[in-house]
Amino acid sequence: MWKLKNAEGGSSWLQTLNNHVGRQVWEFDLKAGTSEDHLDVEKARADFNDKRFIQHHSADFLMRLQFARENPLSPLPPQVKIESANDITEEAIQTTLMRAVRFYATIQAHDGHWPGDYGGPMFLMPGLVIVLYVTGALNAVLSEMHKKEICRYLYNHQNEDGGWGLHIEGHSTMFGTVLNYVTLRLLGQAPDGGQGTMEKGRAWILDHGGATAIPSWGKMWLSVLGVFDWIGNNPLPPEIWLLPYFFPIHPGRMWCHCRMVYLPMSYLYGRRFVGPLTRIIMSLREELYTVPYEKIDWNQARNMCAKEDLYYPHPLIQDILWGTLHKVVEPALMHWPGSMLRERALQSVMKHVHYEDENTHYICIGPVNKVLNMLCCWVEDSNSEAFKRHLPRILDYLWVAEDGMKMQGYNGSQLWDTAFATQALISTDLLDDCGPMLKKAHMYIERSQVIEDCPGDLNFWYRHISKGAWPFSTRDHGWPISDCSSEGLKAALALSQLPQDIVGKPIPSQRFFDSVSFMLSMQNNDGGFATYELTRSYPWLEIINPAETFGDIVIDYSYVECTSAVIQALVAFKKLYPEHQCKEIEACISKATRYIENIQRHDGSWYGSWGVCFTYGTWFGVLGLVATGKTYQNCSNIRNACEFLLSKQLPSGGWGESYLSCQDKVNFFVVSFFILSFYF
Repeated sequence: MWKLKNAEGGSSWLQTLNNHVGRQVWEFDLKAGTSEDHLDVEKARADFNDKRFIQHHSADFLMRLQFARENPLSPLPPQVKIESANDITEEAIQTTLMRAVRFYATIQAHDGHWPGDYGGPMFLMPGLVIVLYVTGALNAVLSEMHKKEICRYLYNHQNEDGGWGLHIEGHSTMFGTVLNYVTLRLLGQAPDGGQGTMEKGRAWILDHGGATAIPSWGKMWLSVLGVFDWIGNNPLPPEIWLLPYFFPIHPGRMWCHCRMVYLPMSYLYGRRFVGPLTRIIMSLREELYTVPYEKIDWNQARNMCAKEDLYYPHPLIQDILWGTLHKVVEPALMHWPGSMLRERALQSVMKHVHYEDENTHYICIGPVNKVLNMLCCWVEDSNSEAFKRHLPRILDYLWVAEDGMKMQGYNGSQLWDTAFATQALISTDLLDDCGPMLKKAHMYIERSQVIEDCPGDLNFWYRHISKGAWPFSTRDHGWPISDCSSEGLKAALALSQLPQDIVGKPIPSQRFFDSVSFMLSMQNNDGGFATYELTRSYPWLEIINPAETFGDIVIDYSYVECTSAVIQALVAFKKLYPEHQCKEIEACISKATRYIENIQRHDGSWYGSWGVCFTYGTWFGVLGLVATGKTYQNCSNIRNACEFLLSKQLPSGGWGESYLSCQDKVNFFVVSFFILSFYF
């Protein structure tokens, strides 16, 4: 039976700054669980499979079953029954809150955070399996039980038409279908396996033009595997890293997630690395295409993309750029003397790869660059210490639920969830019930703060300061983020006002000051706040975005969510430390407030980029303005926001919204953060 282990190491190759606080890893234990537990798990798996086309998300049944044993539920007061509005009394509300708080105590880990599933994307696990396959580490890292659960997940999230989407709710795409079909084949599934589901997947691929129409990221993965020719890829020249920084297209100016993915991609492209051509690889060359492999027109394939995947079509200028690089520049760089420049560029790229690995303790900023960096380390030296340190950190990204094993979009959302949970618990005023939870959460928040900058010349490594910040997940991950820092600071400040004998000793004031200094350093010229760093280049840079599947990824933009969170945190800080950097804080809040007001849409909403979507954005927009003292009576922005929310209320009294709002940037409302907005 699978068991979740929190805050544990387990390998001599692991490094940590805080004794692995926040680390969550699933292990299979043959002796774990009772026979009743095993039956309950199998029933949950069967129920999910039966409803998989209706309900795409798991309920974390395995984790909840384990925690129910480890953290037994305290006796609950009777459930409140509401027959009419007159039944909504203060006593009823307090009783309901107490029930919720006592339940919440059962799903907190012993190190203070609340674990949970952060899966959903369907293009992450294929990259991991491909890298483990080509490096020969597949069987060493993934046990037979791992493989079984991965296959379960992929089959559970195959669409009815036989394809796979970009994410578990998405329509079938060539990107998702090819990569997940390939993943199942590498894990040992036969072309006619899965009770016909593999054949349905292959039929979808061939009916939609074959794998030559996979988007650019898919082309790269297939080329690494040996089932797509590197000639069929648009160039990713590593020499771009040698440009002077003042060039607007320098990758150091890009959004960190974008540059950290294209960094190792450029190394693999520059090396033209191809894994071993095994029997399965040769078979895949026959299975994925509508014409024989040796007859594929790779030059034509460079710019092919299935219509199902085409979210961001290439502009003409980009096709001209890639064509010039492919036909003129690349041939020169592949032969002497141009090859000398290529080698210098590749060495430079690997320095940055190693810097990222070492400063995230081989977790890396996200799952895509994690496995790409790991592969680059192996290509550079298959017996390297770097590759060996990468391997145990793979488990940090894997999560198991009743729908199977998935690769998460981060190594978790531990700090983010804990900061919000802490603020919510404090707001109940049920300190007797919440005290033990808050004490553990306080420990987690304190031990997750980043207390020093990355080493070396930050400008050389294209890194922002990080001292005083909080990450999204764990201290060992360590990338600083504006809104995570804001929520971490808000929670820590609130905890500092509670009795020490209940929640523990407060974080020293100097660390609050460091957090404020980090936030002030993050404000963009437009008054808003981006995610990890300042906005370093121009929106027109999106014209060279080579990813047909993803839009607005090249630079880090200002966002309403980040800006609102910073405003709220600075206002809370100012109340407790009114003399500290008061002029700078006032100026920052004023500029940020104007930014939020200026980006409100004509219908009264704000577009949310980090949640679904107009609901999420409007919640943050309103809370940011309210924090500065604005109300329904004195602020037209808030009045417009309320009108927008009221216009979207459903007959049932609730609200809902589809993920399509994010994709199409149009309201798709189908309960939510609205109540918090109306509260003010």
